[in-house]
Amino acid sequence: MFRRAFWFTAGAAAGVWATTKVNRKLRQLTPESLAAQAANKAIETGHRLKDFALDVRAGMVQREAELGEALGIEAPPQHGLPSQRRVAALEGRPENQKQDRKHYGMLDKRHSYNRNEDH
Repeated sequence: MFRRAFWFTAGAAAGVWATTKVNRKLRQLTPESLAAQAANKAIETGHRLKDFALDVRAGMVQREAELGEALGIEAPPQHGLPSQRRVAALEGRPENQKQDRKHYGMLDKRHSYNRNEDH
């Protein structure tokens, strides 16, 4: 009799454990839960990428200072974005050449290459 009671209790406990485990897994696989998990992973990845970019930037500044010291360059480097080379290169071209306007759309103000403009 004790043997039957033991196995009945063990079976009931295993059933409760399995049901709990399956329900927990089903809750994890709902669309809302999957979306939340994906958003959390994306945020975590963004933070890691930001930290990596800051580490790379700090390493660049340190190495730049080392090279400047080794070469005897005292002036700090000019940080900023370079000008647009294509536009700067085309500014000196004569405006009256129609062929250039065909090949270099940036000079032609009548046509826009913005794909989002039509939408």
